[in-house]
Amino acid sequence: MTKESSSSSSPSSSQQQQQGSAVRGASLLIVLQVASRAVTFVANQLLLRFLTAQLLGVSTQLEVYYLSVLFFARESLRVAIQRQGPTTTISSGNGSSETNNDDKGKKDSAQDSQSVVNVGHLALILGLGAAVGLGGAYLKYVDAATAATPHLDTALYIYGVAAVVELLSEPAFVVLQHRLQFGPRAAAESGATLLRCLVTFGAAGWAWRAGRDWGALPFALGQLGYGVGLSGIYLGYGWWLAATEGFSLFPKQIEHPTTQSQSEAKKSDDNQATVSKVDNSGYVLGYFYRPTLNLAASMTVQSFVKHLLTQGDTFLVSILSNPQAQGVYALANNYGSLLARLVFQPVEESSRNYFSKLLAATTTTDEKVSSSDREKDASVHSSSSPSQQALVKARTDLISILHAYLLLSVLILTLGPFGAPLLVQLIAGPAWASSGAGLVLAQYCLYLPLLALNGIAEAFVSSVATEADVHRQSLWMTAFSVAFALAGFVTLKVLDLGAPGLVYANAVNMLGRIAWSGNYISRYFATASNDKVRFGWGDVVTRGSMGVYVASTAVLWQVLVLCGVSVGGVSTRVFRDLFTVCALALPYVGLVAYMERRYLLDCYRSIRGGR
Repeated sequence: MTKESSSSSSPSSSQQQQQGSAVRGASLLIVLQVASRAVTFVANQLLLRFLTAQLLGVSTQLEVYYLSVLFFARESLRVAIQRQGPTTTISSGNGSSETNNDDKGKKDSAQDSQSVVNVGHLALILGLGAAVGLGGAYLKYVDAATAATPHLDTALYIYGVAAVVELLSEPAFVVLQHRLQFGPRAAAESGATLLRCLVTFGAAGWAWRAGRDWGALPFALGQLGYGVGLSGIYLGYGWWLAATEGFSLFPKQIEHPTTQSQSEAKKSDDNQATVSKVDNSGYVLGYFYRPTLNLAASMTVQSFVKHLLTQGDTFLVSILSNPQAQGVYALANNYGSLLARLVFQPVEESSRNYFSKLLAATTTTDEKVSSSDREKDASVHSSSSPSQQALVKARTDLISILHAYLLLSVLILTLGPFGAPLLVQLIAGPAWASSGAGLVLAQYCLYLPLLALNGIAEAFVSSVATEADVHRQSLWMTAFSVAFALAGFVTLKVLDLGAPGLVYANAVNMLGRIAWSGNYISRYFATASNDKVRFGWGDVVTRGSMGVYVASTAVLWQVLVLCGVSVGGVSTRVFRDLFTVCALALPYVGLVAYMERRYLLDCYRSIRGGR
């Protein structure tokens, strides 16, 4: 095989490997999420029978504190690391041996892993600061009703320690994620979830038998158990990988041999290839890869705004309502976002990783770039555009994912408002259903499709956005956060709609973010391909199908109302109503499957081909 043919075939093979890894990773993460959430769900339902709405609201606030510490410590770093390309480049000479190239490849791979590990350690430093700062702010501004919860201070401290313990695993996690090794994540999260359930149940059971009111302490201890289990398993896999591939899980300065010029290489006796590595100027303090660090810094402000938007509903509820209402909304939100955590989140994570690698800008031939040019620009690989083939592949895959989300959204919008409240009444009990949780969950089903579309659109944006794009997105997200706060104030205070009004405010926020991301994606494809590859939301929708779905949904809703199934009310015949919803859902699902038969067959063939 000639060099030309080999070169031309490698991009396609690389893309197939990336797609296969992304599909396997998404599938494994979905299975993991289903298993871990199933265990957590069963455990929470058993605890729910013995919890008051006020205590559930307090535990939700503490969980937001815990998630905020983790988010501010690692989110921007994780996204930047996923965007990191090779930190070394290899110039091949005429007499280079295959053995030497293999050795150089292993060294380069170890250096890439070490640079990822070094950046991962920054999460622990950021986490310590976030834990202290956010914890102090929470205790200072907490309302009197929440402050009266027994052992609130102790529970908060334990949540902070749990967050820091979990961040100890970050160097191992990021290098495993960078290598697309999803098996260790499945083992770590499933084992840690089981440990959290056991510790939470053990603490709650002991307190109940002893007749003590521990407040949210069982949840805090369970979260600490989760952090210990997660870090232990991740670090075990990380140590093994580090010992196998020759890097360290501790921070280690990157070694940079002196670059040898091509003229000097020709004078050498063996006339073999020389390795040109980025100059020390490409690293901060010799440890942290500068392009990755710059991108993470640019995303920090955006991460802050994004987290406020993600947890903004909880913040607004805590400010504008009492712990009783917070507990009701927390229950509805937990049930409503279950699908997002089970399916949407794993797909978004894998898609972000997949598109980052598929659309990573690469030079056509490394041999054409001189050593002096590399010294001037440590990230030379980021100066060029993705290939036309990669752009077409990315557009096709993105449209396919969005279309799958659209079909799932159609089912959620049609069946969710009637079926979800019945499940709440059946699982959580009539007391929770009569508190308004069923009605809030019915409204939440109308919001879920927007959450899904926004998630995958922003995952693509974060895969290809430049630092300037990130800054612009942060400004727009700030504007969306202001609009969300205003909408929340109007719906909660002026119109007094309660928790359903908060769902409407979230919908306003999501619509703005979807519009911005869609516009950015369209401009990205047009610019990167010189208008040869175009993307539009109209490509996602199958022509003629949406009218059929709208009409059939209206008919199905009318039949359900005539059968006596209400939206969000307390049913006196919950099993009968649930059976009615399921029976009428079957012909509707069959209609959707028939309308989308070609798309479903294409997906089936794609999965079979990937295997």
